[in-house]
Amino acid sequence: MMLTGEELLAGATARHQHDIPPEFLGGSGKSPQQVELRPLTVRDLQLIARAAKEDENLSAALMIQQALVSPVLKLEEVQSLPAGLARHLVERINSLSGVDLPQDALEEMVQAPLAKACFVLAREFGWTPEEVSGMTIGQILLYLEMGAHEAQAG
Repeated sequence: MMLTGEELLAGATARHQHDIPPEFLGGSGKSPQQVELRPLTVRDLQLIARAAKEDENLSAALMIQQALVSPVLKLEEVQSLPAGLARHLVERINSLSGVDLPQDALEEMVQAPLAKACFVLAREFGWTPEEVSGMTIGQILLYLEMGAHEAQAG
């Protein structure tokens, strides 16, 4: 059975109650308090990426601000949250939005041949990951071949 566009988009309007553990609220022994979160949409993620550019902290703050339905917080207020609470919220938001990366998936990516090749090149030639990631696949293969020839000759 094929999904309709309406059914496909329904998840974007979902709202989720989430318990904040008391240790993140500075109190001891209190019962968890709730916030209301919504999943981030593709549009949200595009806007956050453009606004934050390469500032990971700003990106996290914008994610929290966009996803936090209740209570509503200004960006400055979000940036004043304790770091542990902010991390907790970002992890939950990523999970709700379907952009979380489980540990198994991360290990699978690290084991991928291209990722291994980039690691080898960075180690062998002293390049940074950014330099290697900017290379084309053809360049990566060429340098890997050169490294293999040097290893055989030496």
